[in-house]
Amino acid sequence: MDVTRDSSPRPDNLPKALPPTLRERSASGSSPMARAPKTGKPVDNGPATTPLAVVPGPAVTPVDLRDPLETAVLEAVELPEATPPGAVTATTSRRPPRADQALREHGAAVLPGWIALLALLAGVTAVVLVLLNDGVIPSWEALPDLRGAAARASGGAEVTVRSGIAVSAAGLLIVLALAGLLANAGGETRVLSRWGRYRGTVRRTGLVWVNPLLRRRRVDVRLRHWRSEPVKVVDRTGTPIVVRLLIVWRVKDTARALLAIEDHEHYLREQVQAVLTRTASMLPCDSNAAPGPALRDGQWFADELTRALAAEVAPAGLEVYSAQPLALDYAPEVAESMRRRRLADLDAGLRTVLVDDAVEAAALAVRRLERATAHELDEAARSALMEQLLVAFVAPAGVAASVPSPAARAGRKEGRPA
Repeated sequence: MDVTRDSSPRPDNLPKALPPTLRERSASGSSPMARAPKTGKPVDNGPATTPLAVVPGPAVTPVDLRDPLETAVLEAVELPEATPPGAVTATTSRRPPRADQALREHGAAVLPGWIALLALLAGVTAVVLVLLNDGVIPSWEALPDLRGAAARASGGAEVTVRSGIAVSAAGLLIVLALAGLLANAGGETRVLSRWGRYRGTVRRTGLVWVNPLLRRRRVDVRLRHWRSEPVKVVDRTGTPIVVRLLIVWRVKDTARALLAIEDHEHYLREQVQAVLTRTASMLPCDSNAAPGPALRDGQWFADELTRALAAEVAPAGLEVYSAQPLALDYAPEVAESMRRRRLADLDAGLRTVLVDDAVEAAALAVRRLERATAHELDEAARSALMEQLLVAFVAPAGVAASVPSPAARAGRKEGRPA
């Protein structure tokens, strides 16, 4: 009998292969067959029985066959769990765009400008000496005769192959020295590239010499400010508002600002619009009716704009120092109605403060009267006196208001004429 083969009939509804969980359980030794005795003696089940021995094998480590870049993206983005149809799922927060990690600013190989000027002077001097030696430039009587023996013998110009090669080399040196000279002003840089590949950035100011075969593009790295046009957005309550911003920024990474994006200034303007729309929708513009934070309160609006805008433009090599609202007003179509609403809220708040102050003043006056007369008033007299004082405090000047007596109020409640 072979114990490795099950001779019992298998029902049709059983799976032909074990599920993964059952296979793991069998490998870990929790199955009945794995719990067989490990004595090495044959099991007495017939003449064909072979000894069962559990040989512990090496632990199998699962191999991750996913792409490393895909794995990093999946780990960075929190994917929602599987939910039944019709259920509301929470959306993931949007991330700023990723920057090319290989594209970073680094210094370019440059030489001081005085070296190029010396090379230029040496080249010009060599050309003049060679031409004088060959007699191409006539000698003056006041100057010493620098012509060679051949030019003196012939009395004219004698150009040799060696002279032509020397003049050509000196001319090439002059051209290279002139073509590579670069005057870099303060607050400006030159981004060098060759055939579309970034070769470095020149931040050194003054006269320098760079490779003349490289393309040079100027980038302004000074601290700059930009006053935006009135931007129309909506606050948390859906009310349209108009905001004007002052952005203080500069180019931090010239390689990304020039090569990673088409136009970094246009990109900054578009990101200001998007960030302002998203930030303004978090809070209402004013909090007159309902207590709570608002866009006009404190420094939160400017701090949140600065933080969000700096995160958005960092992949483009830009650095934002501050984004401050210069003007925060309602849109023209709702400005008048919101002004009336604000005045009504202020009037209601002022009335509440006045009534509270009047109640406190009346209560204090009643207590001082009782203390001065050393006589405690009953409830009805205290209520009547409080009403008289409240009317005197709250009623406008020049208006005489009368308060009915307690007996008259009781008669009105019972339906009798006062």
